[in-house]
Amino acid sequence: MILGVDVGPTNTDAVLLDGDRAVRAVKVPSVAGDAVGSLAAAVGALPAELRRRATQLAVGLRVAARAVKERDGLARVGVLRVGGAAADAVRPLFGWPEALRDAVCAGTANVRGGGGLAPRDTIALDRDAVARFGAALAGRAEAFAVTAVFSPVDGSQEREAAEILRAETGPETTVLLSSDVGTLDLLARENATVLDAALSVLVARVADELTATLPGLGLAPGAAVLVTRSDGTLMSLEYLRRQPGLSLGSGPACTIRGAGLLAGLRDAVVADIGERRARVGALTGGYPQEAGPGERIGGVPVTLRFPDLITVSADAHRELAEAADRMRPAAGLLPLILVGGGAGGVPGRVLAGFDVVRPEHGGVAGAFGAAASPGGGPCDRIVRRGPGRRLDAVRDEVRDLARAGAVRAGADPRRVRTHAEPDVPVPYLPGAVLLRARAVGPPLPL
Repeated sequence: MILGVDVGPTNTDAVLLDGDRAVRAVKVPSVAGDAVGSLAAAVGALPAELRRRATQLAVGLRVAARAVKERDGLARVGVLRVGGAAADAVRPLFGWPEALRDAVCAGTANVRGGGGLAPRDTIALDRDAVARFGAALAGRAEAFAVTAVFSPVDGSQEREAAEILRAETGPETTVLLSSDVGTLDLLARENATVLDAALSVLVARVADELTATLPGLGLAPGAAVLVTRSDGTLMSLEYLRRQPGLSLGSGPACTIRGAGLLAGLRDAVVADIGERRARVGALTGGYPQEAGPGERIGGVPVTLRFPDLITVSADAHRELAEAADRMRPAAGLLPLILVGGGAGGVPGRVLAGFDVVRPEHGGVAGAFGAAASPGGGPCDRIVRRGPGRRLDAVRDEVRDLARAGAVRAGADPRRVRTHAEPDVPVPYLPGAVLLRARAVGPPLPL
């Protein structure tokens, strides 16, 4: 069996799956400010004889999103940009809400260096400037975020800067790199890396608590633990420690995916009706439809795969209908799946233009989505077309990297499948193209 748990702000849901069938589901009040305690309470509400058969625990943790929203529990971050004058038009953390910036920023610097699409465009890293920045923040910064120009193409200077920072501040210092985040947009990539660093201490503590609590949950010996991420897939605790920001949209992502699985649909509009608010998203090919460029988390523009959502008041049913209509594609009509604890309170008359589906166990769709999701590993790579440049070979490399990411996230390497997404031209870089691939696979069994 697989055990899925969705830790929400009000309630925590747990569901046990035997194959794709829900055997038992429970909903318990969440313990305020204690995600792991909430999880333990929900798991403890399940029969012990069933828990002992669970060989995998998949958890939807929302601590990262709550920390960003409430500006609480965030680490102080040293923000290092590698680009010099070429990347000096907009300062680091520009546009952040003031309260969030003050809670996170331990200091910023922009040092000479950075690369380009070709090796000849590379500028040597100013190692002395990096060392001075690290020394100045030693003892003040709890983590560092390093972002270099064109690092998604070549991340060597970020890795070099990380070594210098650890030499100045200690070998155990957390240094997160934007090349692990991907995509070309410097500011959004930098912002995502800073959020990762700011969340690193909190997420590490929660991961440690979860690991310590696991033996007392009464699961099968050696049960694997995975956590949800914002693209509707799962990742290991170690992967979460490296990129905490991947969990920021995981709650709605797994609810959308779980709704589709419960309804037996791969394409639909999904409305998650809570006590105070309703979130409307779309399911495309079995996974949440991603938000377009310009997505913000806590008021910060980032470059992350995040579900496209419209949020309305839970009792504003006409607004709900309008939001659902906006989520439908221009051509064709999609069913509307209603899930969440408040789904039964939405009158059918306000949704007369929709084929409404209210699946069994819809009240625990997030937990179901966590339990039934695969391990995932997307990969983005920017390359320039040119003589002698075989894009097919690069596409194969991107698929291989996505597959490796899925395996690191906890997927069974024997059952991973990769899918290349359509190439995306980069409009401000003539001849450049963004290659994207997604790899998914069921978690590695015991």
